Amino acid sequence: MRVFVTGATGFIGSAVVAELRAAGHQVLGLTRSDAGAATLAEAGAEVHRGNLDDLDSLRSGAAAADGVIHTAYNHGFTDFAAAARADGQAITALAEALSGGDKPLVIASGIVTSSVPGQPATEDSRPEPGSFAQFRFANEEIAASFVDRGVRASAVRLSPTVHGRGDKGFVARLIAIAREKGVSAYPGEGTAHWPTVHRLDAARLFRLALESAPGGARLMGVAEEGIAVRRIAEAIGRNLELPVAGVSPDEAGEHFGFLAGILAMDLRASSERTRKELDWQPTQPGLIEDLDEGHYFTV
Repeated sequence: MRVFVTGATGFIGSAVVAELRAAGHQVLGLTRSDAGAATLAEAGAEVHRGNLDDLDSLRSGAAAADGVIHTAYNHGFTDFAAAARADGQAITALAEALSGGDKPLVIASGIVTSSVPGQPATEDSRPEPGSFAQFRFANEEIAASFVDRGVRASAVRLSPTVHGRGDKGFVARLIAIAREKGVSAYPGEGTAHWPTVHRLDAARLFRLALESAPGGARLMGVAEEGIAVRRIAEAIGRNLELPVAGVSPDEAGEHFGFLAGILAMDLRASSERTRKELDWQPTQPGLIEDLDEGHYFTV
């Protein structure tokens, strides 16, 4: 299969490219830079010039492929709605180009928290009105709306922490804060939880979705249902040889910045159904083991 991949040089997308190539697929990777083109060529992928704002480039890339994996996203932590609108326009352009051929479109999405306190989120979870999750969920709905137009669309709901070598996300930010403050901290009692998945396990799930997920499927990219944020802080402290301590809710905003609210959310998520339906079994190290390998701290 010839697969058009957006975000092909990114943290997750580059792992998807490698996974697809190893499974015998051809890859057409989206990039806007010469450096990105060189990276794709080195990975054995074809180069397609463009970006998420250039909808014509997305349409032509999708039209030249047998399927699409859409991992690119312009994360806007100051304007979630604007970032989601741009993503929705990109998904629409990709799906329009695939319409009528029963071709697969797999989009990256995010965990939707459970509406039942104490129960993990699942494939069936729907966002509460006004929650951050509503923005990515709306784009799942856009993709699903094309199933009736001959697109085998599915969504991979990624854990808030996708970890592995090269991670520059939430965990890397926590490490930077610990270095800056001289303490590896957690909010309150540190009992809130984060679901996690390794980038290589996530990449395999994207490939399996491309190959066999039914139209309209919502899949859970979750390897660990939820790790207490205190355990994450302890692993960071251990590797940086820093003290570990809790900070009060009143102090959390000043200490963690925009991460304070995210760290305080108790997110648990299950991928039991996804594992059964796609025969997906995560095999990579969990987050704590990954932290203790040391690569997060060699900067």
